Amino acid sequence: MRAQFLGKDPDSQEGQSPTLFATDRTDRATYIVQGWKVTDPQALADIGPVPDHETLIEIPEDVLKMYARRYMEEQP
Repeated sequence: MRAQFLGKDPDSQEGQSPTLFATDRTDRATYIVQGWKVTDPQALADIGPVPDHETLIEIPEDVLKMYARRYMEEQP
């Protein structure tokens, strides 16, 4: 699987760069997100148990807009 860089949070500081990547999987569309690990106790309690092989990350809305732009470009 390959990962294609889509963009970084434009407001991020050095060393803190939530980033969005698209993969080239052929069986389904997937994305890889680099973001801030969620450690807030209230947020974790609201979400509930997370399996050991998964994690929660927080990303800015601007990074999600990168996905929307890519999706709109692919539509006929």
